[in-house]
Amino acid sequence: MSADAGRSLPEHLVVGHLVRAHGTRGELFVWPLTDAPEDVFVEGMELLLGDEEGILDEAAEPLIVEHSRPFKRGELVKFESVDDRNTAELLAGRYLLAERAALAPLEPDEVYYHELLGLTVVKEDGTVVGTIREVYELEPADMLEVKAPDGKLHLIPFAARIVRQVDVAGGRVVIDPPEGLLEL
Repeated sequence: MSADAGRSLPEHLVVGHLVRAHGTRGELFVWPLTDAPEDVFVEGMELLLGDEEGILDEAAEPLIVEHSRPFKRGELVKFESVDDRNTAELLAGRYLLAERAALAPLEPDEVYYHELLGLTVVKEDGTVVGTIREVYELEPADMLEVKAPDGKLHLIPFAARIVRQVDVAGGRVVIDPPEGLLEL
């Protein structure tokens, strides 16, 4: 199923995972799920609580960042309403979401990875390769998992030398794959 031009964008985006309580004063170790944690985990930022799947918990009160600091490969975040380890432990394992409107707008050549899911991948000559099912963040390049019409799965590097155009509104990604890539 290919994406259509009428795709609705989510109001909230997942920006972090609450991994575990840290210390006794209510700090939590947060694994950032954003390219700009320095813009998200700032004093006064209102974040929303999601469940263990990243689905917005409509009943939960918003969490206001009191302060944060880099720690190892994540952030230690203290929220205004979380003052002790016991309260922090109740939040561990859940996700943090931010309102899309509160986040910096994307640059013209940027895209949220969730927007790629469901897009049709075509070669420059218009040949349909398949539909994007997943995006894997790997080194040296992120990978698109594409399911072909015949059911075969392709892993295609999400790199400028291969991906020539991303048209979220038009529901397609145009690629110029090197010889043999789609035969793997």
